[in-house]
Formats: sequence, C-alpha cells, structure tokens
Amino acid sequence: MAEDWDTVTVLRKKGAAQAKSKQAILAAQRRGEDVETSKKWAAGQNKQHSITKNTAKLDRETEELHHDRVTLEVGKVIQQGRQSKGLTQKDLATKINEKPQVIADYESGRAIPNNQVLGKIERAIGLKLRGKDIGKPIEKGPRAK
Repeated sequence: MAEDWDTVTVLRKKGAAQAKSKQAILAAQRRGEDVETSKKWAAGQNKQHSITKNTAKLDRETEELHHDRVTLEVGKVIQQGRQSKGLTQKDLATKINEKPQVIADYESGRAIPNNQVLGKIERAIGLKLRGKDIGKPIEKGPRAK
C-alpha cells in the first residue's frame, strides 16, 4: 500500500476522518462522499530550518561581528592573583566550580567575559577584575543592597 504523506484527505461522513492512501480516497469518491484534499507545505520533510532569501543579504554584509574578549590585563591579574595564593588553574577552577579550561581561557584572553564567572574569580583571588580598579584588592565591607 503506497502512502502519500504530502496529501491529507478529509472524508466527511460521520465526523471527519483522515485517509492517507490513494485507495481510500478513490473509494470515498466512488461512494459520493465529500473529499477535501489539502497540500501541506514541506510535509514529511525536516524543513523548519529552511534557508530564507535574507541569507544572501547576510552573506554580503561585510562588517565583522565578534564578541569582546577578556583583556590581557585581566588575564595577567587572574594569573598573578592565583599564583600569589599558590593555586594552580585546576585548583582555582575547582574552587569556583568551573572547568580548568575556563580559567585557562580567561588568563590567555580567549574568553568572552561573563560577569558571573568574573565575580567568582574575583572573590576567589581577592582582586578586582572589572571596572577601573583592575588588580586592586576587593574591600571586605558589607555589600550594599
């Protein structure tokens, strides 16, 4: 029995039933029933990620779009703060619940800055990594709410 998944046929008899085989459609037509066939767009295909006509326009776009990376200054401060506390990259990563690769990326300036991660590193090494006082010790005062 050959099934055509692109067409959905509604047979109007007692309630609307869907017949997918050509034989069922022909049998319904012979009986004189109302047969409604509708074509579904991209039925039976994985087309939710179809290429739109804007793709060519995007390809012609010349402006380079890229994320800002952590500055080398921040990387050096993380490295010095970590070494002054006698921690390896792995130790620091474990302390702040991140992977060692994350610390390596921040120190080498390859990481895209994430304030949550930067905050955890700041608290672990006790040095500021954001704002104008990069490299200065964090003041241990009550946090303003």
